[in-house]
Amino acid sequence: MKIIFLEWNSFGNADILEAFSDLGHEVIRYPFSNKIDRTDAAFENALESRIRQCQPDYIFSFNYFPAVALVCKKTDIPYISWVYDSPYVQIFSYTIIFPCNHIFVFDKELCMEFWKAGVTTIHYLPMAANPKRLDTLTDFSVLAQAGLMPETNVAFIGSMYTESHQFYDRLTGISPYTRGYLEGIMAAQKHVYGYNFIEEVLPHKIIEDMKRSLPMEPNADGVETIQYLFAQYVINRRITGTERQELLTAVGQKHSLDIYTPDSRLKLPGTVNHGTADYYRMAPLIFKITKINLNISLRSIKSGIPLRAFDIMGAGGFLLSNFQADFLDDFIPGEDFEYFESQQDLLDKIDYYLSHEDERAAIAKNGHDKVATAHTYIHRIKEMESVL
Repeated sequence: MKIIFLEWNSFGNADILEAFSDLGHEVIRYPFSNKIDRTDAAFENALESRIRQCQPDYIFSFNYFPAVALVCKKTDIPYISWVYDSPYVQIFSYTIIFPCNHIFVFDKELCMEFWKAGVTTIHYLPMAANPKRLDTLTDFSVLAQAGLMPETNVAFIGSMYTESHQFYDRLTGISPYTRGYLEGIMAAQKHVYGYNFIEEVLPHKIIEDMKRSLPMEPNADGVETIQYLFAQYVINRRITGTERQELLTAVGQKHSLDIYTPDSRLKLPGTVNHGTADYYRMAPLIFKITKINLNISLRSIKSGIPLRAFDIMGAGGFLLSNFQADFLDDFIPGEDFEYFESQQDLLDKIDYYLSHEDERAAIAKNGHDKVATAHTYIHRIKEMESVL
């Protein structure tokens, strides 16, 4: 097949390009910006010209872009997009119903919400890993050169949401009642894994008070609600940040813990913050040498398995994650990975698996092997192309 690949600074680019090549596809790499507006006449004209010139079998992008869908509808070319961000407001654009679209999301519960609304262009597809590449990464001197220990007990790689762009910090003018209400629902949500209720419990008067400090409105060409925007982009992001700090602080008080996060200034008791770990070069090596790799999902992910979890298992690392229902479709807890349901459960399972090395190693191997046999980018491309 001939594919136009919309190339932006996305996770997974190198791995999916390798998979396209392994499948014998001809790939035309088209430079692209994920900051593009929902309509952009200059971009749309240029892409239309390229499509008519090379006549691809389909267009592919990580994440969905309405401007691309507009061009594909006009040229009658299938548009396959694989959304790995959550939340991702652009999939609420009216353009998703165009018949040219085949939009894949990694969160089954989100997918089912679209199906219940009669949207047939949305499909469920978990993320993937590239064990073939990951297995070749064995030069641990890269870590030594970066001043990292050759082995660590527990590690977490990901954002702590302490960066300057956090919307919740801009709610400076809300009333004491609104702040108390928000703090209450956030505290309650942190005790619940497997179900997120924040969007359901935002009444109109709370929304209106927040809007006075943080003006926010749904897009004119979309069906997202104001409750969705505040719940997913403001409140769930805040919950995730505080939850990660609380959980990692609790772990650091008992065990050596290394964190790798964009905010290199962040200091948590009992932890060592190494700053950002390069996704392709450093992170897989860290997953391999770490006894227990933590995944603490962004709270806006309803049931899906985050990309980080596939990266850990694909590299052969032991994964300890919060509970996400989609894991149970493809992986067996205690056999391929492990999950926790509370802070105390997290601490207990870290204690257990640090003292049961053989069991921990067997689980890591099983997770790796299952990803390698059923959850690679080649598998996912075949699944996506099956809908054409």
